[in-house]
Parts: sequence; structure tokens; C-alpha cells
Amino acid sequence: MAPQPLIIDDFSQEHPETTIGTHWQLLSDAVMGGVSAGRMSRTTHAGRPAVRMQGQVSLENNGGFLQIAIDLAPDGGTLDASGFAGIAITVAGNGQDYGLHLRSSELTRPWQSYRMGFIAVPDWQEIRCPFSSFVPHRTEVPLNLRLLRRLGVVAIGRAFTADVAVGGLRLYAESNLP
Repeated sequence: MAPQPLIIDDFSQEHPETTIGTHWQLLSDAVMGGVSAGRMSRTTHAGRPAVRMQGQVSLENNGGFLQIAIDLAPDGGTLDASGFAGIAITVAGNGQDYGLHLRSSELTRPWQSYRMGFIAVPDWQEIRCPFSSFVPHRTEVPLNLRLLRRLGVVAIGRAFTADVAVGGLRLYAESNLP
């Protein structure tokens, strides 16, 4: 029997807390000397509560990213997502390309991740991101769904204005797709 969908965040908690009890964070390339600048806010977008990331991605000083991210388990623990097919993310944005990045506890370097891209169009849309579509980035370690640690929505790799809102995140199994 397939598991019921696991709600990661439905924005029913006080910002920045998620439904699973972790917290949204804004990260930028400033941690490595870059000059990208952004902000994270709790907002209502087109009638839906959301977390929103806005800012300027700059390639100056070897930079190039803004990210809103959450741990997938409290206290640095891991989430076993092996019974699920992927992540469903409800997003709206400015028509730009963004990335959904996953990290497992097996990755040791901050630049390592598993990535899948998407376009955040102006109207709310749910995008299903099958785990099989995530591509390893700067790692040879295969994605271990039993050891997921972190998820990020990332504006990366080119100079542009980022504006993306996330209105829901959940894990889904093939049998509980609508």
C-alpha cells in the first residue's frame, strides 16, 4: 500500500515555520563572497499563503545564486522518502527558470546537490518533480531517498531578477496522484 502524501509545508504555521516543524531560510552567494541580494517574506499571492523569494542574482565576485531552503527533518536529521515517487511543489513566479535542489546526509560539500529545473509562471501551478528526474551535481554519490536532509528553491547560474513564491510542498506516491 502506498503512503499518503506527506505535507512538507502548507503554510498553515507562523512564518518561517513549516508544517513539518523546520524553518525556511534565505541563503545567498554572499557566504562565498558573491554579491547577489534578496529577501524572503511570507505573503499572500493570488489568494494563497506562500513564502516568496525576491532579489537580484549577480555573477560578480564568483557569485550567482539566491535560495530559500528548509531542512526536511528537525535537528539536522534525515527524512526517509523511499516510499514516495517525488516532490510536488506549488509555485508562481516571474516566468524565469529556477531549480529544486535536494541534499542528502551523504553529501559533504556545500556545492553538491541533486537538481531539477522548472519555470515559475505567473499563475499558480503544481509541478511534480519525480525523484528519478533529479540530476547529481558535483557528486558521484547516487541519491539516497532514505537520507534526505534539505530542500531548496534556487535562483542560480545567471544574472537576473528572481521572484518566486512557493505555496505548497509535499511528497507524493504514484498511487496518490490526482
